[in-house]
Amino acid sequence: MANQMNNIKILGTSHIAKQSVEDVRKAIEEFHPEIVAVELDSKRYLSLLDEKKRKKSKFSFAAIPKIGLKGYLFGIIGSYASKKLGNVVGATPGDEMLTAIKEAKKRNLEVALIDQDIEITLSRFSKALSWKEKWMFLKDIFNSIFRKKKVLAEYKELGLDLETLDLTQVPSNKFITILTTAMKKKYPNIYRVLVSERNSFMVRTLVKMRKKYPEKKIIAVVGAGHVEGMEKELLRYEFV
Repeated sequence: MANQMNNIKILGTSHIAKQSVEDVRKAIEEFHPEIVAVELDSKRYLSLLDEKKRKKSKFSFAAIPKIGLKGYLFGIIGSYASKKLGNVVGATPGDEMLTAIKEAKKRNLEVALIDQDIEITLSRFSKALSWKEKWMFLKDIFNSIFRKKKVLAEYKELGLDLETLDLTQVPSNKFITILTTAMKKKYPNIYRVLVSERNSFMVRTLVKMRKKYPEKKIIAVVGAGHVEGMEKELLRYEFV
């Protein structure tokens, strides 16, 4: 899943899909970028490069004063879920980002970290989460464990058949659009902090790079759920 606007190409990936690793290699080979931008901050970048840190939780109790208890718990749950899903498909979360970095270094290309600091994101998550969203989040976790048939039926009503979903492949544009729309409606504050604000941050970073290096081609490797929003943000800058 890749889209190009002027000299910036956005490649949408799934953090646990094996297909994404090959997509990254192919996109870099065909696009011939001078800069490879990845959806990482410095902390996640260093953790990704350290094999021991990749296998451990990225969050310790010491981080709670900075990111808040809700942000800490969300980080732990998200990390655990990613690893579990990765085990199912035989992949390690972040393999496609690591591939992008390695491919860039192999070709002597510049690597750019374009995502917001994870501690800022989780801190904002802690502050933004409403009581209604907290309750819905706990309810959804409970249902996903003890009432799977109900959850599957609810997604089918949205047009998503999770039973036939192939986790080794990047989801279709239709699937991602339906899922992000549902998330935005059900969890507006979570969507704003985890998706919208980060879309804006990453696009601003890309635009700054384009202004600094107007002759250089940039490929941005990001989660597929960010692509549509980032494209809309980029279009705004096209007419400024």
